[in-house]
Amino acid sequence: MPIDPYILLLLGTVGLAALLPARGTAADVSSGASTGAIAFLFFLYGARLSTREALDGLKHWRLHVTVLACTFVVFPLLGLAARGLVPVFLTHPLYQGLLFLTLVPSTIQSSIAFTSIARGNVPAAICAGSFSSLAGIVITPLLAATLLGSSAGGFSADSLLKIVLQLLVPFVAGQVLRRWIGGFVARHKKVLGLVDRGSILLVVYTAFSEGMVQGIWHQVSPVRLAGLLAVEAVLLAVMLALTWYGGKALRFDREDRIAIQFAGSKKSLASGLPMASVLFGAHASLAVLPLMLFHQMQLMVCAVIAKRRSRDPREEVTPSEPAAASRTAVGTGTHSG
Repeated sequence: MPIDPYILLLLGTVGLAALLPARGTAADVSSGASTGAIAFLFFLYGARLSTREALDGLKHWRLHVTVLACTFVVFPLLGLAARGLVPVFLTHPLYQGLLFLTLVPSTIQSSIAFTSIARGNVPAAICAGSFSSLAGIVITPLLAATLLGSSAGGFSADSLLKIVLQLLVPFVAGQVLRRWIGGFVARHKKVLGLVDRGSILLVVYTAFSEGMVQGIWHQVSPVRLAGLLAVEAVLLAVMLALTWYGGKALRFDREDRIAIQFAGSKKSLASGLPMASVLFGAHASLAVLPLMLFHQMQLMVCAVIAKRRSRDPREEVTPSEPAAASRTAVGTGTHSG
């Protein structure tokens, strides 16, 4: 079960923020740089996503609707149900972070990788992750404002303006300019990927520095962290079961069920961290902690499942689900968390 090296970098960034938090002028500079980094991230997301190929993927609409429903309906409902675990297992701030985790869009890169290892429908996984990321730019902030209330800024004009300026405007700009810069972005994918990850590290450092300065980390004890991990393990297990057996109940074939399981049970760290910084401000550090832990957990568990699925015997396609229908989805790879 692999440890994502990027998680180690994130933890190192958290440790740096704990030892040397940004204060005063340094905090102002860090906050401004973080704001710019978030805008640049979503600009790159827009520049990477091929609108034409994403629309072609709508041919397999049943699968994509299923993944979106898992991501933005079933997950949030489970998050709301977890409210009953406060204060026995979770503190209220940790619960807020857990609920935010359930509102974040799905991953792209890791969903594609695990779907490929398990011999699933890779084009469908690409499109499902792309649609989820695109929809999440609008749906996640709206759900957060509705379900998290004042802790996520509510529906105030200031919070909505931040969402528009830092998330939507850069994304739309990337889509508009993709015609001219799409080739450059594709040719320098590895370098820009490093820029992506470096930007997210800056966002994490800024958020956790603010948390250290305000002393909010005194609210988290080892017992509470253990409780959070247990709750997240149950959440992941429930979603993995629902996506797999729900796909079977909906009469999807094996390849489609694999894509649904990996795209519908995962949450994007790359999208969630910048969004939390915009929505939670100074309280973002506790809000992103559940997401960081869940991200590593899903990688470890899904790696094991993908390897086991790769050894499954191939299933014959039933007449009710023609094989051609399950492979009409066409998409393009983008960055993920």
